[in-house]
Amino acid sequence: MPQPLIIDAHQDLAWNILTFSRDYTRRVAETRAAEQGGLAPKVNGDTLLGRDAYMRGRVAVVFGTLYASPARHRVGEWDAVYYNDDNPADAHRIYRQQLDVYNRLAEEHPGHFTRLLTRPQLAAHLARWQAAGDSPDLPVGLVTLMEGAEGVRTPAELEDWWAWGVRLIGPAWAGNRFCGGTAEPGPLTPAGRELLAVMGDLGFVLDISHMDEPAALEALDRYEGRVIASHSNAKALLPGTQSNRHLSDAVIDRLLERDGIIGAVPYNRFLSMDWNPRDLHPAPVPLDLVAAQIDYTCQRAGNARHAGLGSDADGGFGLQSAPVGIDTLADLHQLAGLLAGRGYNDADIAAILGGNWLGLLQTCLPESS
Repeated sequence: MPQPLIIDAHQDLAWNILTFSRDYTRRVAETRAAEQGGLAPKVNGDTLLGRDAYMRGRVAVVFGTLYASPARHRVGEWDAVYYNDDNPADAHRIYRQQLDVYNRLAEEHPGHFTRLLTRPQLAAHLARWQAAGDSPDLPVGLVTLMEGAEGVRTPAELEDWWAWGVRLIGPAWAGNRFCGGTAEPGPLTPAGRELLAVMGDLGFVLDISHMDEPAALEALDRYEGRVIASHSNAKALLPGTQSNRHLSDAVIDRLLERDGIIGAVPYNRFLSMDWNPRDLHPAPVPLDLVAAQIDYTCQRAGNARHAGLGSDADGGFGLQSAPVGIDTLADLHQLAGLLAGRGYNDADIAAILGGNWLGLLQTCLPESS
């Protein structure tokens, strides 16, 4: 039997392409060699992504993000993809630019990437991947997720974003006019409630990753469409953390009640409080801590239907910040053995690696664009 397909619910590909000119049609080793001694590995780590990683890992679909930080969170002069604080028009310009990146990627490299906007497109794409076995030579499907809704100038504009192919929206990254976010707590605002109402009417999936807990809980009670946390880990497994970036049990349980899916993040900083990137020799982080995050979701749910992967690879971190044994994204298949050791069967493992996200897309993508 071939390895299960991986669907990764979070990759900041457009941000990387615009920030570092990364070419994701290359093999991983080619990108690392080209960038050696340069900016990207210094500030963000060596890449985890590339053509060979996608094919060897059978990564059939990724949620490619529209992401930019507000100017107040720039981390250096090199950080060129940002919008001026509280300036929706500026954010809108950058997000449109990133959409153009995905369009060009699919148009100029159709053998490498293809945008997936509808259920028929997804079905045809998956049929090809499922028939390809362990040696695929196929494009990776791109589903567009907006991370932080600052690029939406007015709720009425959501119709345009839907027409342009955005299918999932996370209202927050940092705090904004819609709600509190990472390191900037706050509730859902009237503008946020209006945003959610129009999102629901149009059929967007709501991504609560990065939302502050009060905002997330109200959104989960209020929003009538499908809900996820594309790339978030459980706060309970990070004792002592003061960050609002991680999911409390209250948020996890409400997500599960709403039939949500949580994408575990294989980032050392989100897995172990003992890991510090500033240490000369940071403490190694075992990959089993990712399995533990997945297992935590499954144990609270009572089944394996609500866990997935949201790697954030190359966006939030690179090779130097990945667990032991992870050289590229393809190595996430090692989770299969770790999950089997925790009692998960083949069907459970296939669901976690990609099947649960596939089920979401099969119900939430429209029949036509």
